[in-house]
Amino acid sequence: MKARVHVMLKNGVLDPQGEAVRHALGAMGFDGVQAVRQGKVIELDLADGATQADVEQMCEKLLANTVIESYTVEIA
Repeated sequence: MKARVHVMLKNGVLDPQGEAVRHALGAMGFDGVQAVRQGKVIELDLADGATQADVEQMCEKLLANTVIESYTVEIA
């Protein structure tokens, strides 16, 4: 079983990395970009029997800093 976790900074949390990407895109001539939010995707290969609740516990304990980040889980 596979799981994909998307981790993003919560709305209202400054994203200096996203701002740097937006600025660089503007410098390269891509003037239509108004904002960039950068996050991460974590792919997990899980043993049979693992549940979405297990992955959510992994996120809460390690994969996401839930004070400033939100996450979503996709199970495939």
